[in-house]
Amino acid sequence: MTRPITLFTGQWADLPFEEMCRLASEWGYDGLEIACWGDHLDVWQAAEDDGYVRAKLDTLEKYNLKVWTISNHLKGQAVCDDPIDERHRGILPDRIWGDGDPEGVRQRAAEEMKVTAVAARRLGVNTVVGFTGSSIWKYVAMFPPASAEMIEAGYRDFADRWNPILDVYEREGVRFAHEVHPSEIAYDYWTTVQALEAIGHRPEFGLNWDPSHMVWQDLDPVMFLWDFRDRIYHVDCKDTKKAIGNGRNGRLGSHLPWADPRRGWDFVSTGHGDVPWEQCFRMLNTIEYEGPISVEWEDAGMDRLRGAPEALEYVRNLAFDAPEAAFDAAFSTDG
Repeated sequence: MTRPITLFTGQWADLPFEEMCRLASEWGYDGLEIACWGDHLDVWQAAEDDGYVRAKLDTLEKYNLKVWTISNHLKGQAVCDDPIDERHRGILPDRIWGDGDPEGVRQRAAEEMKVTAVAARRLGVNTVVGFTGSSIWKYVAMFPPASAEMIEAGYRDFADRWNPILDVYEREGVRFAHEVHPSEIAYDYWTTVQALEAIGHRPEFGLNWDPSHMVWQDLDPVMFLWDFRDRIYHVDCKDTKKAIGNGRNGRLGSHLPWADPRRGWDFVSTGHGDVPWEQCFRMLNTIEYEGPISVEWEDAGMDRLRGAPEALEYVRNLAFDAPEAAFDAAFSTDG
């Protein structure tokens, strides 16, 4: 059941796609989780242009790489978000931003997420990873008080906007793996339960498991795998190091930039943080997850050209297969 190890290209989208392929191949990755921004993948071209798809696949083959997953976090974020503001302008292309009218942005983002399913199918990929956005994340501080009706309306809004998108995924034979992440409709255990209930547990909607977002919230990433074992459609390896406990550093980050020592936590390269990786990989074996293991490299205190190959070595050493038989089977006296 040895699983392929891929590199998510989202943090490398400043590099040309072929250069990204060359680096990943030299480091020993099995493939890429391709981000739908930069020049790495234009989903509209992929949905309409056979030559464009062939060129991407040929480049991957040239460097002995494969693709199992594509990711469109930035457009997915805009589907449900409220407010839509200058933060979104910074991450969205002109074709999605348009005149900046919030509802127009949401609708154009939704159309791109539909097209992403078509692009995935044409690339031979069955999973799209991404964000959903949320109209109720703004209420997370609970003051001024948000009523139960307001929260329920947020989950209805999510279902109303994403069910038509998921209809396209169903038609194309592609799954959407929502990354459980603060600022999204599902960001912890209970909100994940609510999100799945909101869309009727339809099989096109599952989860991208990234434990880095759980550690700083004091969630158990191992039990999350067990509790949602039938919905783990993709795995991203990113780590978090907590620096809470000195009486000053807060869990919410204090509006401080990454790697600032006054923060309460920071993303770090896989293996340098507080994620219990060996327990996580053992649980992935237990739930029989057979998809790719994707390194999502983020560390504001380390050069990425060192971090990406180091993370690959770390993950490969831990992503061992489960045994074919229980160890105590050897004690049997039969036969």
